[in-house]
Formats: sequence, C-alpha cells, structure tokens
Amino acid sequence: MTDDRASGASVLERWLGRAVQLRPGEARALSWSFAYFFCLLAGYYVLRPLRDEMGIAGGVRNLQWLFTATFVAMLAAVPLFGAVVARLPRRRFIPLVYHFFVVNIAIFWLLLDLDVARIQVARVFFVWISVFNLFAVSVFWSFMADLFASEQGKRLFGFIAAGGSAGALAGPALTVWLAVPLGHVNLLLVAALLLEAAVLCARRLERAAPAMKRESAAPAGAGPDAARQEAAGLGGGWLAGIAMLLRSPYLAGIALWVALLSLAGTFLYFQQASIVAAASDDPAVRTRIFATIDLAIGVLTLAVQFFATGRLITRFGVGPAAGFLPLVFALGFAALGLTQALVAVIAFQALQRTANFAISNPAREVLFTVLDREEKYKAKNVIDIVVFRGADAASGWLFAALRSAGLDLSAISLATVPVAAVWFALALALGRAQERLARERLDHAAGSTHATGA
Repeated sequence: MTDDRASGASVLERWLGRAVQLRPGEARALSWSFAYFFCLLAGYYVLRPLRDEMGIAGGVRNLQWLFTATFVAMLAAVPLFGAVVARLPRRRFIPLVYHFFVVNIAIFWLLLDLDVARIQVARVFFVWISVFNLFAVSVFWSFMADLFASEQGKRLFGFIAAGGSAGALAGPALTVWLAVPLGHVNLLLVAALLLEAAVLCARRLERAAPAMKRESAAPAGAGPDAARQEAAGLGGGWLAGIAMLLRSPYLAGIALWVALLSLAGTFLYFQQASIVAAASDDPAVRTRIFATIDLAIGVLTLAVQFFATGRLITRFGVGPAAGFLPLVFALGFAALGLTQALVAVIAFQALQRTANFAISNPAREVLFTVLDREEKYKAKNVIDIVVFRGADAASGWLFAALRSAGLDLSAISLATVPVAAVWFALALALGRAQERLARERLDHAAGSTHATGA
C-alpha cells in the first residue's frame, strides 16, 4: 500500500510538473487546493446566471439599491465572521462558513419552489449571492495565503486559480445541461452539493498541508507558536480587521486597488445590464447571453492559468501582473466610448474577467502572503467584503448620478479611462512594496533560524 501511494504521488508530481514549477512535497496540497476551488466556483457559477436574470427581473433601475443592500448585508456579516475566526480554529470555521451557505441555499430553493413572493425573493437572492460569492472566495484565498509562502504563491496560485476557472466553466455547462430536465429552481440543489464537495476538499487539504515542504526560509510566524495558534483560533477583537486596515499603508493600498476594481467593474456591469436589457425582452435569451459570457471566460482563463500565470508572475513580478487588469479596463472603456454594441460589451467582459482571473487576481492574492495570520483572515476579509461591496454601492450611486446628470454611456466610459491609469500606477507601487516585505520576512526567518541554531 505504501509503495502504491508513493507511486501515485510520483505520477501526480510528474503530471503537475508539466504545468507548474513544482517543488517536492507540494503536489497533494496543490491538487486539493485545485479541487477545492473547482467545486466552490462550479457551485457559484451554477447560480450566477440566475442572479443576473433576477437582477434584471428586479428592475435595471433598481440595481444601485440592490448594490447598497448588499453592502449593508456585508457590514452585518463581517463582524460575525471576525468573532468566529477569533474563537474557532481554521479547521472548524472554514467548514462552518460553507455549511451556513448551504442552509441558505436550501431556504431559497424552498421559497422559489413554492413561488413565494417571487420578485422580493429575487431581489434578496441577488443580494445574498453577492455576499456568498465574496465570503466564500475570500475565505478560500485567506486559506491559500495562510498555507503558501510568497515564492510559492507566485509559482502556484495561477494553477490553483485554474481550479476555479475550470469550475467556472463546468458551472455554466451544468446549468445548460440540467436546467431543462431539473428545472431552474432545482439547480440550487446542485450548487449545494458542489459546496459540500468543497468542504470535503478543504478538510483533505488540512490533512495534506503539514506534509507540504515550504520554501527553505519559512515566513515569520511559522513554527510551534503558529501551530498552537491554528489549534486555538486567531484571537483578537471582532473589529480588528478594520483597525489593521487603518494603520497599515500597505493594506490601505490593497484596499484602494480593490475599490478601483469595484468601480470599474460596477460601471461595466451597469452598462452590460442596460445593453443586454435593450437587446432582448426575453428572460431566457438574457440568461443565455450571460451563460455564454461565462463559458467564453472559462475557456480563455483556463488556458492561461494552467500554463502561463505562474511563469508570468515569476518572470515579471506581482506589480506588473496586478497592473495588467487596469490596462485592459482602460482599453475596454475607450472602446465602449466609441461603440455601445452588444458584441463590444461581451468582448470587454470576457477580456477583463479573463485578465482578472488569470493574471491580476492571483497576483493580488500573492500580496497577502507577506502578512501575519490575523491580517490574512481579518484584514483581508474586510478588504474583500466591506471595501469591495462598499465601493460597489458607492459606484452604483455614482453611475446613477452621472446618468441623471445627462451623461450617456459613451461619455461615462471615456471618463473612466483616467481612473484606470491611476489604478495601474497603484498596482506597480504595491508590487514593489510586496517584494520589499517578502525580503524582510525572509531575512527575519533566516535570522531566527540562525539564532535558534546558535
């Protein structure tokens, strides 16, 4: 049995080594991370076309209210999450978060199946799935930043992100395949099963993590003290993440990067909603358009992440990789300033989300690998949840105000181009700061090792 396991591990390492720059001992943890993200995003992308259709069903003119309601829900949820992670160890609070969302899905399935207040439920579902997506993905990447060091993140996060992209491809495919025989409401149950599969992968990853050989210079905080902290929870206050954000220029810079991403993404989403709504009055046609966009993004992103992301980030650095997305937005909004055709907004969405998922988002997650454990969960959660959705809400009202002031979609697009240029400069600055912090942590770890040896 031992020989069989060793042989299987060797085969796995050889296969993974063709796609990523793999080090000894990383194969099992990398595989479970890939599977975990696959199940998580497959479940979300089963639900996503329903969310986009329900957003239109609730009224395009009401989208800014839905974004504001999402932000309020985030404000209520983040302190609860902070209290949970302060008291429970990682191996307990991660499954608890996902089980909670599974219960929510079951409630929505029951309400929709019984056709109870469909418009109101549609609006609540739109808000809920926005909360679910950010929380589920934020917890996942906090886990990754906790397990993998900076150098490992540069090499491996692209491949891990490919698991999510594969899930993002499988989710719409499952939706297309099962929507008719099961009915669109029963797709909620499919998403719940996929989320439970993600919990199983997270548990397996916890078991595989201790055997993973980290880079020779371990990050500060590793060792017996960190192991005891994992077993006992992170401690600290339930609002500690906000305090960390306020006193750290590095975290504040990441928060600003995320806020600018939200502004650009919200402006594009609102334009997409308006253009798609004008293109068809049929909900089925609109749902098919959204699913088609998701499928195109999945194919493009998966190809880049499997074979190029890790090498690109390692070669060019975190800053240029994080800055690639602002460049895409600048070019895309410039194009929308010239034409508001449906094909233009579909192409823009496909390109920017591919750039985000395949290159810039893995690079942004590497930024968190140089932080302390409490910052990786609490401060990161505030950035991913409160900052992102707060910027969503503010951007939604800003878009509505610009429209009310008489600006058309083309003018708004052109006005967003300079914002993307500022965003690009910020990405380069964050990349330089990340490299500096990574070197400081390596020097600190080397000094600690020398002192221990002495």
